[in-house]
Amino acid sequence: MITVYGEGRGFRVMWLLEEMGLPYRPRPVDLLDGIENDQEFLVINPAGFIPAIVDGDTVMVESIAIMQYLLARYGPGSLAPAVGDADFATYLQFLHMGEAGLAGPVNAIVATDILAPEAEKGNWTTQWARGIFESRLGLVSRQLASTPYIAGERFTAADISVTYALQFAERTIGFGHGAIERAYIDRTTGRAAYARAMDSCPATKAWVAGLAGQG
Repeated sequence: MITVYGEGRGFRVMWLLEEMGLPYRPRPVDLLDGIENDQEFLVINPAGFIPAIVDGDTVMVESIAIMQYLLARYGPGSLAPAVGDADFATYLQFLHMGEAGLAGPVNAIVATDILAPEAEKGNWTTQWARGIFESRLGLVSRQLASTPYIAGERFTAADISVTYALQFAERTIGFGHGAIERAYIDRTTGRAAYARAMDSCPATKAWVAGLAGQG
């Protein structure tokens, strides 16, 4: 049984596991409630960030690396194009861009909004991070103008990566997506596996419901 530690980016992992039909156990990790007291988790990941997984003797961190591991070990099915597939390069590019170019820069903005003194909230770094996000989002928009999913005609794990990032920006910094992105999010989140993953992430589900209530 695969154990997934933490929600947040752990949602990506649980969504993928639901799409693959693999059994798993979510294990909550509360980063805001004294992570130093969660010794079980710190044995798994002494760096203290989420997500992490334990799969037998294998321990991994970093959501995109975990996704690649699961797909490689348990078989991608239709969720990852084969190396010789015409869509493989696009798939791999956007699988990683979902974190490196999209969610990662948004993280810098979120951390500054929460932790920085008021006078520093609009600092150079946050402006730079927003510029990075918007430039990469332009690549997403261009791709989605010609294909229904980020790597082509079928849903892949890259869609999990990118959808998470788009929703993260929307939910944390109030980023307003255009019609192409909105239609894409509706397509990807309308999947039954997405709903099951949300049910496995009660804190995330409650947070999203709270945001909807504020709207």
